[in-house]
Amino acid sequence: MNLRRLAVRGLLVLAASSALAGSLRAEGEVIDFDSDQWVLDGGKVVDQLGRRCLTGSAYLRSADFTDGVIEFDLAVDGRRSYPGVAFRVQPDGNHEQFYVRPHRAPTYPDALQYVPSMNGVAGWQLYSGEGLTAAAELTADRWIHVRLEVKGSQARVFLDKGIEPALAIPHLQHGISSGTIGLMSPADDTAWFSNFSYREDGDLAFDEPPEIVTPPGSILDWEISRCYPADQVERDVYPGFIALFDAGWEKVVADATGLVDVARYRQRDPRRADCVLARAVLYSGEKQRVKLSFGYSDDVTFFLNSRPVFSGRNGYRSRDPSYVGVVGLFDTVFLDLERGRNELFMVLSEAFGGWGFRAQTDVLLDAPPVDDACADKVWETEPVFLTPESVQHDPARDVLYVSSFDIDFQSKREPSGFISRLSLDGEILDLKWVTGLTGPCGMDLRADRLFVAERGSLTEIDVESGEITARYPVPGSRFLNDVAVDGAGNVYVSDSFPTTPRYHVTVFRLAGGNIEEWLEDDRISRANGLFCWSDRLLLGNTGDGTLKSIDLATRRIDTIAGLGGGVVDGIRVEEDGDYLVSLWQGQVFRVSAEGEVVMLLDTGLDMRNTADFEFVQDQSLLIVPTFLDNRVAAYRIKG
Repeated sequence: MNLRRLAVRGLLVLAASSALAGSLRAEGEVIDFDSDQWVLDGGKVVDQLGRRCLTGSAYLRSADFTDGVIEFDLAVDGRRSYPGVAFRVQPDGNHEQFYVRPHRAPTYPDALQYVPSMNGVAGWQLYSGEGLTAAAELTADRWIHVRLEVKGSQARVFLDKGIEPALAIPHLQHGISSGTIGLMSPADDTAWFSNFSYREDGDLAFDEPPEIVTPPGSILDWEISRCYPADQVERDVYPGFIALFDAGWEKVVADATGLVDVARYRQRDPRRADCVLARAVLYSGEKQRVKLSFGYSDDVTFFLNSRPVFSGRNGYRSRDPSYVGVVGLFDTVFLDLERGRNELFMVLSEAFGGWGFRAQTDVLLDAPPVDDACADKVWETEPVFLTPESVQHDPARDVLYVSSFDIDFQSKREPSGFISRLSLDGEILDLKWVTGLTGPCGMDLRADRLFVAERGSLTEIDVESGEITARYPVPGSRFLNDVAVDGAGNVYVSDSFPTTPRYHVTVFRLAGGNIEEWLEDDRISRANGLFCWSDRLLLGNTGDGTLKSIDLATRRIDTIAGLGGGVVDGIRVEEDGDYLVSLWQGQVFRVSAEGEVVMLLDTGLDMRNTADFEFVQDQSLLIVPTFLDNRVAAYRIKG
């Protein structure tokens, strides 16, 4: 039965037939299937077991049912079939549904099934167990009486005039709603309905439903992306940073059982398999291993801090012909968490039977710390830049330099990147102060020289004249990104291109006028942000989403904290020694020396990046290039 069409048609004619429907609701009279109150939707009226009855699907033309009783007789022949009733059917594809599985009745405890339909998806794989499914004896070739009682957010089903419910449903997933009623079965002569009636009754008595106790360790806070055709998504590859930023993220909260029913939030295309991305932050006060138990439907790949850790299939009949793919905590993987924030990321596809997931850890993890009151916007420019990537403060001249990367530079004949000069109150002093640059990114100062990472070279600019004085080619580099100058005047530049078995150099150094390969280590991958502090080089390691510290003398590498998945971009240090770090997709964090990570700013859902920022210490001013938004914004950071 096309329940979406059912809902729309039924509600369009509701007003025209309300008087007649009202009398039937009050009296609960049998509505013959030959009556014009029914719209046959792939169904037909036939004679079976001595009665005039319906096989296939049909819906009432004018019902608007909320609380009351629905009754009918049902006959099955014992073959595979799924006959039942949809109620409170709404025009957006949302409704409640009860049906039976006569072919499973002799063996399995799910012959009776309640399931909500979310945006047209009946997710029976997600809803199984007590209060959702039950066993029953469904003898073939006889009439079985079905009585469904509904009140508020509860329902119960009685079979064959039984005194006790065969299935008690304490929590209807749509809460209190209303809509039309439909009967449904496959159009294959495996099931028949007769003696249908319904009536409204607001006086039905139900006990208080049991409280749902959320399982300890359940991961409740998630973000999910827009919907994609599944065949256009690489399941086993962590997406690129632009694709992630443009994924249309929405914050969602799992229900009290820990389940996220994706169809609540996303509309599926029934003609194909669909896919969403989902992510959650796992915050850990220490580096530790935890066990993650989870369930999903249909196919999934999990990533921890952008690295794949699990891939599996759980669809209907995906593991053997009798496998139904119920979503429970049936799979397990061990996760090695960094101290701080860790990103649990999944690619989840669905074809049939329910679209959702649940996950919980074997230890209780704290919520990620957030200080929403820490950053106040002071000013922002108009969107006049060309993908601004980095901001550098010149304290001697009290100006800001902003590099415009120009994300489309490769399609242009001439170098299109430039550097601007701004005042500390956001006034643009010279929009195109230095031009003729190819993809300029990070910058740092040494005396009166500004060093800029370009494609293939480290470029030196005289800040007095604004003239390019030298370009130092960096042989073998693929994507030079950020720049940092140490106390001895050495200039470091990161290469953010992913390392390969043949290519491991992640940091180059300009020393004594010569470029050298300074760091080659497989613990560093897609190095991005750099900042020299005391005797260390701080490095944003996008490969595993961490902030790392490298001893300038010994090159020993230590992990300070995890930031989760994403491009670890800007790095600065506050006067008290706390680190300020940004993820390019829109977050700025304060990281303590002990590895505590507190979010100060989140502009990602507003589609504003937080690229390689600057921090002016004496004004507590955080100055952020918004990259794809083409602005520069300043925030006052509180202690």
